[in-house]
Amino acid sequence: MTVKKFLDNFEEYFCVWTMAIMTILVFIQVVMRYVFSNSLSWSEELARFIFLWLSWIGASYAVKERSHFRVEMFANMIKGSCRRFFEYFVLVVWFVFSFILTWLGTELVVFIYDTGQSSAAMDIPMTWPYASVPVGCGLMCIRLLIEMYKIYKGEQVGSEKEQEELEEMI
Repeated sequence: MTVKKFLDNFEEYFCVWTMAIMTILVFIQVVMRYVFSNSLSWSEELARFIFLWLSWIGASYAVKERSHFRVEMFANMIKGSCRRFFEYFVLVVWFVFSFILTWLGTELVVFIYDTGQSSAAMDIPMTWPYASVPVGCGLMCIRLLIEMYKIYKGEQVGSEKEQEELEEMI
């Protein structure tokens, strides 16, 4: 596997592995609780932290796959070059929002680091779970820039691409 392929698919690999780890962890917790009547004190907290990372990195992966939920009613009424401008505008607004989340998330992580907060059950620094926000949003910013570049280069966007893929299937 090349480095480029790994970096291009990093989010996918990360999400698959964290989902598997979280599923196994929760399964073990359920078995411990209901079969052995004894639960692990740290498993729920770890599963929650893994879920945070899975969610934010998964949001970046969804940008790459163009699979975020969208309301297409208004966008489908726009045709031609206006549609391309509209899609570009949406990506710019989304990028600004993600960049702000990255910035403020980083400030929050630094604040939490300075206060020395740690988790209750595992006693790990709370900077680790909170760092999922700036890391995930930073990756989302990178993916959004790539999507903007694709629009700039003239790649089909939105329903145009979906319509062409549907015609190929038929």
